[in-house]
Amino acid sequence: MNNISEKILSTIKKMQLGELTESIIYAKIAKFAKGEDNKKTLLKLSAEEKAHALIWEKYTNIKMKPKKGKIFKYVFLARIFGFTFAIKLMEKGEKNAQTVYEEIAKEIPEAIEIGKQEEEHEQALISILDEERLKYVGSMVLGLNDALVELAGSLAGFTFALQNTRLIALSGLIVGISATFSMAASEFLSARSEGRKDAFKSCAYTGVAYLVTVALLVLPYLIFPIKAYLPAFFTMLGVIVLIISGFTFYISVVKEQKFFKHFIEMFLISVGVAVVSFAVGLLAKKLIGVDI
Repeated sequence: MNNISEKILSTIKKMQLGELTESIIYAKIAKFAKGEDNKKTLLKLSAEEKAHALIWEKYTNIKMKPKKGKIFKYVFLARIFGFTFAIKLMEKGEKNAQTVYEEIAKEIPEAIEIGKQEEEHEQALISILDEERLKYVGSMVLGLNDALVELAGSLAGFTFALQNTRLIALSGLIVGISATFSMAASEFLSARSEGRKDAFKSCAYTGVAYLVTVALLVLPYLIFPIKAYLPAFFTMLGVIVLIISGFTFYISVVKEQKFFKHFIEMFLISVGVAVVSFAVGLLAKKLIGVDI
């Protein structure tokens, strides 16, 4: 142990702190995670992380305190966005861990076995976690995409046709809320026709995703003054980018997909429809000659 270099010792200290902190994160998430199998898996992950931390402690001879900020961050994320998202996001930050283990193994051969367990066993355990909300990601995508495309287009058309933020907001809310019920009902009937017993949950996820998107897109028109319809419109476009970024990032983490490809696809469709509808609204106002 005395032959360990300062560089490797410093790395081991970081590993020990990380393993100890993550063992507590897993244990805390297990307390509120739904499903007995999920709880058992999370507790097993917690025990393995703690065991690794104790191995590193033999080399550092230091009793460490976990990072409270990191614990709070991931437990909070698990409560809001689900434990699968929080855990996979945490593990995503450890993509170069294998290289670190190989470096440590030059002086501590035991590191190879720990690295192998991290890479294979823990990833296998994480892959069997079964969170209910992830079964309805398709329903959420349906509600979100439809709301972004349909309502963004409607609001863009209303912007130049009405040129009054309150009238635009009112029109958007009427269209948006009506479309929410329509989309949720369609999802319910579709699920029922397939003989699914979770039809209500499926339509609920679709409806909530749609309604939240409606509220966020209409909000700029309620905040800006009546005649500031252009700033409201461009703010709405900014909100679209934020929604797409956030949701695409969530999907890319939980489904382990590439972020950029899906972001560009959703962005081009949503913003493209909005821009075309904006032009249609302007054209319609000129042709019909309506001045509000």
